[in-house]
Amino acid sequence: MKTDSEIQEDVMAELKWEPMLNATEIGIAVKDGVVTLTGTVSNYSKKFAAENATWRVKGVKAVAEELEVKLADGDLLTDSEIASSVINTLRWNTVIPDEQVKIKVSNGWVYLSGEVDWNFQKDAVMNAIRGLKGVRGVANEITVKPRVQPADIKENIKKALERKADLEADNIRVETIGDHVVLKGSAKSWNERKTIAHAAWSTPGVALVEDKIVISY
Repeated sequence: MKTDSEIQEDVMAELKWEPMLNATEIGIAVKDGVVTLTGTVSNYSKKFAAENATWRVKGVKAVAEELEVKLADGDLLTDSEIASSVINTLRWNTVIPDEQVKIKVSNGWVYLSGEVDWNFQKDAVMNAIRGLKGVRGVANEITVKPRVQPADIKENIKKALERKADLEADNIRVETIGDHVVLKGSAKSWNERKTIAHAAWSTPGVALVEDKIVISY
């Protein structure tokens, strides 16, 4: 089991490996495996990258992300300008049903709502706009409208896990309550747990994934 000091050192090293980040701008505190990130970054993409990099570190139990996005003067846009940029970006993305996505912008924060048929579409919206100029943050409240039977969802998730060579699918239990998926069992690392959850989220018809997988290092 890693100590908090060891986790802190590993998180710092992981942040240094992230090309877009300046690790010296980010403060790292660790207590009982919970990592708190503080400081300021120049755009939302860096904030997103810092959190993802932290989750990649073995031993991390939770992340409290308290980074502030402080835009340079040249990156400041009005809410109307940001909204127009988001609309145009979604319109040109062929996998996103832009007519089903509602957009609200307030103080540089983009609030997304609406319904889509697949979770990958929800993720695609987030990926498309998080790097846009002027964006300080994104609240993705888009819901997934299921069109698949629960039994099919469960079977498709199991098959997806079995196809992944680096996973022990027998260690994972999948339960479905309508379009709600509950994952139980054990994984060897946070990355493996994240891969399992991603497989569940990528399954057609899944609207919610409750991850109860335990990490057994």
